Amino acid sequence: MRFTRAAAVLGALFYVFLWVLAANGVTSLVAPLLIPVVLAVLVAAGVALNRFMGITPRSQHFKDRDDESHR
Repeated sequence: MRFTRAAAVLGALFYVFLWVLAANGVTSLVAPLLIPVVLAVLVAAGVALNRFMGITPRSQHFKDRDDESHR
């Protein structure tokens, strides 16, 4: 858990650093840096639309070997 959190923090810091570079004149970084933001907005909008429309998520199509509740 600590490694995952540290990796997320380092990744976020690197992402912010790249935005600082883009703001200071490296305009070729702007388009690639916008891709994760646009994808996050699209996913969030899709989830919000599903909840607004009342669409339930799909259930899993596999059974766990250790799951005793379905027997």
